[in-house]
Amino acid sequence: MAKTETLTINMGPQHPSTHGVLQVILELDGEVVVKATPHIGYLHRGVEKLAENKTYHQCITLVDRLDYLAGMSNNFSYVLAVEKLLDIEVPKRAQYIRIIMAELQRIASHLIWLGTHAHDIGAMTPLFYTFRERDEITFLFEMVCGARLTPSYFRIGGLASDLPDGFVSKATELMKLFPAKVDDYETLLTKNPIWMQRTKEVGILSAEDAVNLGASGPMIRGSNVPWDIRRSNPYSSYEDFNFIVPTGENGDCYDRYQVRIEEMRQSAEIVLQALERLPKGDINVYAPKVMLPPKEEVYTDIAALIHHFKIVSGGFNPPVGEVYSSVEAPKGELGFYIVSDGTNKPYRLRIRPPSFVNLESLPTMVEGSLIADVIAVIGSIDIVLGEVDR
Repeated sequence: MAKTETLTINMGPQHPSTHGVLQVILELDGEVVVKATPHIGYLHRGVEKLAENKTYHQCITLVDRLDYLAGMSNNFSYVLAVEKLLDIEVPKRAQYIRIIMAELQRIASHLIWLGTHAHDIGAMTPLFYTFRERDEITFLFEMVCGARLTPSYFRIGGLASDLPDGFVSKATELMKLFPAKVDDYETLLTKNPIWMQRTKEVGILSAEDAVNLGASGPMIRGSNVPWDIRRSNPYSSYEDFNFIVPTGENGDCYDRYQVRIEEMRQSAEIVLQALERLPKGDINVYAPKVMLPPKEEVYTDIAALIHHFKIVSGGFNPPVGEVYSSVEAPKGELGFYIVSDGTNKPYRLRIRPPSFVNLESLPTMVEGSLIADVIAVIGSIDIVLGEVDR
């Protein structure tokens, strides 16, 4: 009887197709993956602890750098959490502008994903096509805040500034032309036999596994679970807009590709709706120059903490001074949990990043597949290690 042995290799962290400094330890039986173990931490910057030593306003520049391909979405989630803590609601115009920026950012993020994912699998042309449109979106960001990658445009209670002259017309023109550009991407990939062979029935994540692993965004929607926070828990007037939540059928790499393709079309429609209906008025809430959040009692004794949650809160509703708020970022649910001690700095700040949680599904998707499929699966998750390591 022939004796077989497995081989353990390192994929990354110095590997372009791991989308950052990600190390995956692969145990192989020939070319078949027996076990996959992601190792993270090579990019850790301590954002959560840094935030606890900065004012609420200063934290905005920190969160820009989590998913550095979705700075507007990071801003959005953070300021919503602080506004929930302060119990303030921003003016309608600011809400609509935030949605415009968030949906433009979703498109820009998906364009980077599509170009790099296709390049990982061997198709170079889509990378040039997608960067062409992404540049146009980052030019719009530059118009409103002077930055393309780390905008720091949102403010607690509103925005840094109103939309500049010419923005509405340029954004409208771009979004009206954009669906035809998406058609170009699909012409290159959707029915391409090589693309289909590399993505269909590869990296399957069942609906049950997606839910149990806490997947969100295109990951869970690709597994035929129509979960979208914009629809289930609307924020910033998302309930005013008409859009569909695309889903896949099989939960494979191809389904996740098709979900993101359709999401870009839907985001363009949302932007056009918001531009057309853009309200007039203020972009910042009227509030005192100095406004401290409510104080949450800090417990050092674990027994007292347990008693507090059982007796005072009933174990479900967090007390005043403690909030969690999340948005539907391009990669999934991005949430911020803040505990206030009544000062101008958060006592505790924790981040629920979609890249980190979605990465947990990698072993489930690749074990039993070929080593070449690992690259396709990592790309289909769409991770940014700045958000994984925080």
